[in-house]
Amino acid sequence: MLISELSKRTGVSVHTLRYYENYGLFKGENNKTVKTNNYKQYDESLIEKIQLIKEAKEIGFTLSEIKDLLEDWFNHQLSEEKKIQALEAKIIEIDSKITQFKRVKKMLIEGIQDVKEGKC
Repeated sequence: MLISELSKRTGVSVHTLRYYENYGLFKGENNKTVKTNNYKQYDESLIEKIQLIKEAKEIGFTLSEIKDLLEDWFNHQLSEEKKIQALEAKIIEIDSKITQFKRVKKMLIEGIQDVKEGKC
């Protein structure tokens, strides 16, 4: 299928798919028999891989992290232990961000109070 069809079937824009491909998350194939265009063909199996990329991004993985894990995860080469370690590391990172955001929120609330009291 062409990238436009892949986009329709995954809900990911063509621009984003090209970015992911350039980043090395997957690869389209040129038809060697066609010399008139550079259209790439994308395998049906990419739909599942792109869904996995979307889900990983939604739960906070960076593209770099996804790239490091994707092939082994998708091809079932990662052990259960390694998968759990990757997910637990992300939970720890998210917990740290939550703590940081709570501090920032507290500072903002205090800032609002200071403005209301004319302190700044």
